[in-house]
Amino acid sequence: MIRTILLWALVLALGAFALQWLEYRFIVRAFSWQAYVGLIGTACAIGGGGVGWRLAARARPATFQQNDAALTALGLTGQEMKVLERLAAGRSNKEIARDLGLSPNTIKTHVANLYAKLEASRRTQAVGKARDLMLIP
Repeated sequence: MIRTILLWALVLALGAFALQWLEYRFIVRAFSWQAYVGLIGTACAIGGGGVGWRLAARARPATFQQNDAALTALGLTGQEMKVLERLAAGRSNKEIARDLGLSPNTIKTHVANLYAKLEASRRTQAVGKARDLMLIP
């Protein structure tokens, strides 16, 4: 953690130095103001992209180990697990029905059973609880 703080402190210090240098150069009129706007915009875009990339990156385990104890305790069937995996992928009931070769009404029944077993009221809540219980990756 200390290393990360020191690294970002160095980055910010270098950025402040660069801005002071640009301000000095602007005062002596070495470059036009469009060049400064372009440099500052480019620096902010690169820095923001780097920070966004780091913040969005999630550490994932090398292999997923399904929690079989939770699976049996909840009493989820194989078909419900298939539906749950597709719910986690963001598919609609019609898409899930097409993938599994079932009717949309059967999928609705499976989703309702999943809600009851996972004690959830929405898709996102059910998927979140399933991930917390290590039922799906």
